[in-house]
Amino acid sequence: MNRTEMSRRLREARELASISQGEAAEALGLPRTAVTQIEGGNRAVSTMELARLADLYRRPVSWFLADAPDAEEDVVVALHRIAPGLDAAPEIRIEVDRCVQICREGVSLEGLLGREERDGPPAYREPVPRSTGDAVAQGERVAEQERRRLELGSSPIADMTELLGDQGIWASVVDLPHTMSGLFLHHPSIGMAVLVNAGHVRARQRFSLAHEYAHALMDRNRVVGVSSADNSRERIEQRANAFAAAFLLPEAGLEEELRQLGKGQPARTDQIVFDVATGGSIQGQLRPAPRSQTIGFQDVAFIAHRFGVSYQAAVYRLKSLRYINQPESLLLLSPEQENAGKDYLRALDLFEDLEEPVRGPRGTRELRSRVAHLALEAYRLGEISRGRLLDVGKTVGVDGRKLLELAEAARAE
Repeated sequence: MNRTEMSRRLREARELASISQGEAAEALGLPRTAVTQIEGGNRAVSTMELARLADLYRRPVSWFLADAPDAEEDVVVALHRIAPGLDAAPEIRIEVDRCVQICREGVSLEGLLGREERDGPPAYREPVPRSTGDAVAQGERVAEQERRRLELGSSPIADMTELLGDQGIWASVVDLPHTMSGLFLHHPSIGMAVLVNAGHVRARQRFSLAHEYAHALMDRNRVVGVSSADNSRERIEQRANAFAAAFLLPEAGLEEELRQLGKGQPARTDQIVFDVATGGSIQGQLRPAPRSQTIGFQDVAFIAHRFGVSYQAAVYRLKSLRYINQPESLLLLSPEQENAGKDYLRALDLFEDLEEPVRGPRGTRELRSRVAHLALEAYRLGEISRGRLLDVGKTVGVDGRKLLELAEAARAE
């Protein structure tokens, strides 16, 4: 391992973990200047020191020793090297590789059609957060800016997969290890792509799509990004979670929904009216009826369904915006209250919208349809042959004969 690259990774890992050089030095039993020298590439790090730092930074030692990915390395090779858990089950590896191949096919077809390179959404240049508070502030700020750029207002987002596709990001649901919520890929051969866990329920899949979208906006310098239980404490992961919460549950939208429900109003409102007779004022107070402002499990379930997030995510967002306090949030998150909220959704035939996973052909529908459309257009314009069209059909899982029939019909128009 090149000493310069090793020092860069050690510094990056320390900053991501929000650990100071002094704290790292204390863990090693060395003066702070020693850590400064290591991170500056002026002093080698011993095997024992590397093991201690890896443990402190919550990284496997292999993360520091693996070859650095670059634009020349195949994205599939980089993916399986950086996310080795994908190799635990052959069916998972096959399905992930297939999704990457569909993305690669899409980029190739766009090139044949003379389409502009998929640059994706704008990059937000945010520094590595120094604390959890810093991470949350950055995530919420970028979410607000991105909503404004997309002219979403405060409305719920109907389809996250479609939104990502419109921003030049391939997006799909795919089988992943249960501890892994999503992957973000950025490589010249595929552009940008987001894959989220097919085994998770719909609300969590939507949150994961928004989470990975945050990485596309703020962390696109990486070839592969993995979001899993193992790295959930990293500041950029916390930032992406804050972005997802604010992006899916905008403050203004939540405030309006609560107003419609007759909730979230202040305990009292001072009323001051000008008195024309005296030139003074008339003062009074309006107080809502007792307990009328209490936010219950049914309100949380309604809001969760309205914005397409989980019951838990809705509770945490309400608490973050101070509509509920700590004891109220703990009560709402109790098994009894949460189960009551889910029963409420079941009674209204809304439960499956949030709590059933989207998997199989439906999970890859958006990705497959975009690439199939490109193939039809390329065949219509004579940019690809009949054989290539059949190959695309096989890649995207569409009957080749049917695809050819549709392509011939399009060409005949």
